Amino acid sequence: MYVICNRNDLMKSVGIVSKAVSTRTTMAILEDILLDAEGGSLTLVGNDLDLGIQTTIEAVVRKEGSICVNAKMFSEMIRRLPDDDVTLETEENGRIKIECGHSKYTMATMPGEDFPRLPEVEGRQEILLSQAIFRQMINDTIFSIAPENSGRPILTGELMDIRDGYLYLVAVDGFRISMKRTMVQSQENFKVTIPGKAMNEIRNILETEEDSLMNVSFTGKHALFRMNDTIVLTRLLEGTFLNYERNLDMEFKTKVTVNRRELFESVDRAALISRESKNSPIRLEIGEESIIITSNAENGTSREEVGLVLEGEPLTIAFNPKYYLEALKSIDDLEVQILYNSSLTPCIIQATEGKDYQYFILPIRMHA
Repeated sequence: MYVICNRNDLMKSVGIVSKAVSTRTTMAILEDILLDAEGGSLTLVGNDLDLGIQTTIEAVVRKEGSICVNAKMFSEMIRRLPDDDVTLETEENGRIKIECGHSKYTMATMPGEDFPRLPEVEGRQEILLSQAIFRQMINDTIFSIAPENSGRPILTGELMDIRDGYLYLVAVDGFRISMKRTMVQSQENFKVTIPGKAMNEIRNILETEEDSLMNVSFTGKHALFRMNDTIVLTRLLEGTFLNYERNLDMEFKTKVTVNRRELFESVDRAALISRESKNSPIRLEIGEESIIITSNAENGTSREEVGLVLEGEPLTIAFNPKYYLEALKSIDDLEVQILYNSSLTPCIIQATEGKDYQYFILPIRMHA
């Protein structure tokens, strides 16, 4: 293999595929990335057998070939090189020679044919999405996935629910539900659950321009995301996801319309007191004309008041401020609608018109 490529392009690509490199494995090859030079391009691949990432950059290929290099060492080396073209050339002793400007290094390699290639995926279902919109949807929901040690593996990922012309992206951790939707073209209704790790890496790769599109295809066991010169292949989580629709379709006795920013800033200030005590929630007293937000801990107290439009019955309810703030922070609308039923049942934060987003939050029982 003999390749010449741009150092910045190479560094960016190494950073992308390294996210799929295994750090805990008995297979040394999974700690490597594959470099595959063919035609006028250099393809890089990382694969931990659950998540695979492949990206391609332009290169001058004087001799085709493929080799594997240790991802951590190669990444650190490329990052420290000067801003110049990089030459990668394999030697007869099996090492790779790396030259850039006045810098010269060699590294041990493994044969490219030993690397586990990404499986060919023939998608049974496909959807086309805006990269920017999907990136924002992940941002606005992924904080609600369950932790790895939750004992509920299916909830450590995000549900992609495609039905009736919409994609619903849903995350649940047992205390809250975060849901955002966007319109899609699909002739079929189906559901898949994408691991949280894969969603995080996809989010980092996606572009922010709305006219940049991505293709997503699904099989029974995998999802394949195609974004420009990069593809991400991930195994799907197995199991039945929570029936989130039932929770989001509850009947409510109290409906509040409120300025989102004013409510967020007031809860954020009140949370300064409650953060110091794990067992100190914020308390919301919903009245005819305003919400009074209070917190009471050993180190102090706080009181905030925000105007509202009330439909239904006043009530008092308490929440973990972190859950409340994360939901409000993920909304761009000037006003939001919040639905309540009682001090012991969940609330739903949603758009004043339509249901393009909904956040379902369990309350905390108040002590007398």
